[in-house]
Amino acid sequence: MIKAVFFDFYNTLVDFDPPREEVQAEICREFGIDVAPEAIRHAIPAADNFFYQENVRSPIGKRSPQEKLDFYAEYESRILRAAGVEVSKEVALQIMAKFGLKLRQPDAKLVIFDDVEPALAQLKGRGLTLGMITNVDYDIAPICHRLCLFSYLDFVVTSHEVHTEKPDPAIFHAALERAAVEAFEAIHVGDQYHADVLGAKNAGIKPLLLDRDDFYGEVSDCPRIRSLKEVVQHL
Repeated sequence: MIKAVFFDFYNTLVDFDPPREEVQAEICREFGIDVAPEAIRHAIPAADNFFYQENVRSPIGKRSPQEKLDFYAEYESRILRAAGVEVSKEVALQIMAKFGLKLRQPDAKLVIFDDVEPALAQLKGRGLTLGMITNVDYDIAPICHRLCLFSYLDFVVTSHEVHTEKPDPAIFHAALERAAVEAFEAIHVGDQYHADVLGAKNAGIKPLLLDRDDFYGEVSDCPRIRSLKEVVQHL
């Protein structure tokens, strides 16, 4: 019997407004690069998977300054290459730097997806414990308060708090402890295969892959859902 449901944060509960692909396309235009936001949107998931695989191999935050620069240049190059654009390592790094700076600006806005409140309210109404597990290196509570997520979430576990990141099972174990449930009594919902699906599996938790745009058609080792409203069907 499922007693708790955990959620990822970025791209699962919240999105940027404007979305990442629009910000990226705008920055590319500053460099004379014309690329459609839709092409970037379809390129981001594969690049994000590369990020998480590399982070497992060698945590990005612990790499040398030069190694970090090389990694982020490659990350951005992968996005643009998949979107049909080839750029130099130097240009890729400049675009990535501007993109990161843009998302850290005070006017960078986060919004919840339309399916978040109905899904969380339905799950909460069934008496389930709801939590969030996210890889962030800062206190996320003020954002959760602003977005009214604490109206539904019972707790948040961050990598900043537990000093380890998904897919490390330890961060999932921390959530199980907070929820006071066993692994087989929990579900984890996230949009990243390596961080969310494999991380949850390795902790003994049932994963649900949130695939809003049908990017992961090849995934067959866990349930795929297109909306958070489908979570209730997997309890």
